[in-house]
Amino acid sequence: MRSSYLGLDIGTSAVKTIIVNDDGEYLASTQCTLTVSVPRPGWSEQAPEHWWDATVSAVRAAVEAMPDGYKVEAIGLSGQMHSLVILDEADQVIRPAILWNDVRTTAQCEEIESMLGLDRLGQLVGNRALEGFTAPKLLWLAENESDSYAHMRTVLMPKDYVRLRMTGERATDPSDAAGTLLFDIRTGRWSLEMLEALRLSSERLPRIAGSAEVSGYLIQSVARDLGLAPGTPVVGGGADNAAAAIGAGVITGGTGSVSIGSSGVVVVPIDVPQVDPEMRLHTFNHAIPDMWYVMGVVLSAGAALSWWRGIIDCGGGTSEYAEIISQASTISPGCDGLTFLPYLTGERTPHADSNARGVFFGLHAGHQRAHMVRAVMEGVTLALLDSLSLMIDLGNAPGELVIVGGGARSSTWKQMISDAFDLPVVSLSKEGGAPLGAAILGACGAGRFRDPSIGAVEWVTRGETILPRADHRQAYRQAYERYRGLYPALRDKFAQ
Repeated sequence: MRSSYLGLDIGTSAVKTIIVNDDGEYLASTQCTLTVSVPRPGWSEQAPEHWWDATVSAVRAAVEAMPDGYKVEAIGLSGQMHSLVILDEADQVIRPAILWNDVRTTAQCEEIESMLGLDRLGQLVGNRALEGFTAPKLLWLAENESDSYAHMRTVLMPKDYVRLRMTGERATDPSDAAGTLLFDIRTGRWSLEMLEALRLSSERLPRIAGSAEVSGYLIQSVARDLGLAPGTPVVGGGADNAAAAIGAGVITGGTGSVSIGSSGVVVVPIDVPQVDPEMRLHTFNHAIPDMWYVMGVVLSAGAALSWWRGIIDCGGGTSEYAEIISQASTISPGCDGLTFLPYLTGERTPHADSNARGVFFGLHAGHQRAHMVRAVMEGVTLALLDSLSLMIDLGNAPGELVIVGGGARSSTWKQMISDAFDLPVVSLSKEGGAPLGAAILGACGAGRFRDPSIGAVEWVTRGETILPRADHRQAYRQAYERYRGLYPALRDKFAQ
């Protein structure tokens, strides 16, 4: 039997799998769609059981599609960060998971920052308290659902709930733990001072397993459901952004990544933990041992374009994305003075403002539908540039960016990012992302690679490189100046 490795990503919109062989060739890939529940405005929840059902379906379909003669040697896990799963003494889910994009915890974030101060938070966990993080969600539960909180015996993140179902083990990895606001990113341990300050017990938290280390083995009944061999190793894995960075070959500081999915993310690896003094950026542990990364997040990226697509289709969203993006390509950079703020669900970097809202600014009678489309795309691009600009100010300037996510399929968007960032933008010849990163981590656990960086070098294949156009540089500088001036002018209005 020839060896293969399975990467599994528990996303917000879908569970995705990929199976690759020893040479990194894709043998199979599948996905099962997930839905998000919005019980109240600003709330975002999913049922963990749905993750499991989708996992079983996606993994079994991938295994059945895999060519004969291959055996899955290990499973690597990845998943959405920050989302909270709570279990009782019998490991039963107590309530739906509260997701990373849920913003109900503003009061709890203010409580944490008032209690400890930003400087101390930076020293303890490397990040400020934001609505998406896990710790504020736990405080919210204590204050609003005391019965659920009282019955809570285990706290897990999404991929780690799937690990529990697969192996019976309660474990997480440093890259996912770093997104809880309870983890010391420097020592790689749960922060006892944070836990004490928030009156939380470390006994409720999973053990820390290395991202490339075996954390458990498939139990027999689960193996049968998945179509895999009992005892198959399940590897620690990584948070989606860390795994996606490995799956994009973003393993050193010279290369960063920009992702345009529902949200937008800029990631630059660093070899020592560095915290933004003003706490506008995130600093998390990488899934590569002894590496970290700085990250900025735009909450509405592809989601902003999807929103606008629904608007121009009178809510139907029937136009193809390629069709509306082609309209944007007919408009010059800078959109004839039209500027869009993509804060449709608040913003995270650099403003950390759940009250921020979307804005079209500078409209005049000469603007047409194509201008609006381009303005949305440019607004997302400039929001991402906000994050990169902060990284450059901290001395973490990449020489190039690898683009991933749905935005990587658009030549217009790739050129826009290259021009606005004034950097080469590299595409991947095969879409990898978090599932491929998870597969590489799985391969490490099985002994195929001694380090995830080696797997990324061998298995990630680069495609075309887009270079910035010098004739667009000035237009984007002016557009960015307009963009940066809008939030400060509107911040107080957003809060009303």
